Order: sequence, then C-alpha cells, then structure tokens
Amino acid sequence: MKTLFIPAKAKAAINLNKITLKGKTGVLTTAQHLDKVKTIKKKDFTFLGQVLGCNAKNAKGNYDQYLYIGSGRFHPIQIALETDKPVYTYNPFTKEFKKLDSIQKIKNKIKGSYLKYLNAKKVGVILSTKPGQNFRKNYSFPKKKVYYFVCNNITNQIENFPDIDIWVNTACPRLAYEGEFNASIINLTDLLSFLSSTK
Repeated sequence: MKTLFIPAKAKAAINLNKITLKGKTGVLTTAQHLDKVKTIKKKDFTFLGQVLGCNAKNAKGNYDQYLYIGSGRFHPIQIALETDKPVYTYNPFTKEFKKLDSIQKIKNKIKGSYLKYLNAKKVGVILSTKPGQNFRKNYSFPKKKVYYFVCNNITNQIENFPDIDIWVNTACPRLAYEGEFNASIINLTDLLSFLSSTK
C-alpha cells in the first residue's frame, strides 16, 4: 500500500525576543513549526533542525543548552537523554517557556528496569507493525524465556500478562519513559547500552 505523507503546518506565531539564555543554544523543533523556526535570527541561537520522536540526532555540537520549540514532553526528554545537557521548551500555542524538569527520575527508572531484566525469567518483547517504529535488532535474550507480542497499537493489554517479569520495547521509546502502563518496560536500545557497558 502506498503512503502519502502530508506535513501539517502550525499557524501559531513564534516569538523568542523575550527568551534569554546564557551561552550557546541549539534550537530544535518538529515538522509543524519547521518553516517558522528556520527564519528566526537570534544571537547565540543556532537552528539545528528537526527532532522526530525518538530521533534527536540533530541535537549535536558544542552547545551549553538546547531549546525545543513545540508542545509535549517526549521530544525534549529525548534531547536531554541523548545530550545530557539542560533543555528548555517553548510552546508556541500557550507561549509558555520553561526549563525541562530533571530527567534523573527517568534515568533511575531505566536503570531499575535493567536490574529487573537481569533477574527476569520471562521476557515479553513488544514489536510494532507501524512503519518507522520497529527498532528490533538481532538479539536473542540468552537465558530468558521469551514471548513476542506483535501489534499496531500498544494498549494496556500488556497488563493482562502479569507473569511477564519485564517487557523489552522495540517500538516507540516513549512507552518506557512516560510510565503509562502498570508494568516494567525497558527499551531495547537502553538494554543493549547497559549490556555493552558491562562487557
């Protein structure tokens, strides 16, 4: 089936004149605000490009902090996790400017999920059929009894499998970070990062 992607552009005006930050600031946004943000000229602010969900690879370079222009928390959280730098957010719709809360709680959650994985006997692996949301790599989960769950939408149905000790998510990383399910979830990318660091 052919897919046609039509970018939706936001009409909200973006004005950063009242925003002051010390040092060099890398600016990122989503497709909805891309055209407007590209035209912004502000001293010590450098437009770095688009951030797309789990992909914050444009947040690179020698910057003191990053400014995310858009709504929601997932994108700025991803920027903070990948850069380990302060992240500020500006919402063009509400005009709210603030510093992203410490992500130490999320880091602790990731570490806790990893420790639970080490002691787990039964592992549930979440696989998504959505294009662009399948991050599965060839990993065999040694010494674990593994069950694969393939779906298009992740719902709270995973809570119906209480015998699963830990869920390994290969779909959108947000599932593990935002805690919307009453279950222990670790992203495969985070799991592999921990495992490689212990070798």
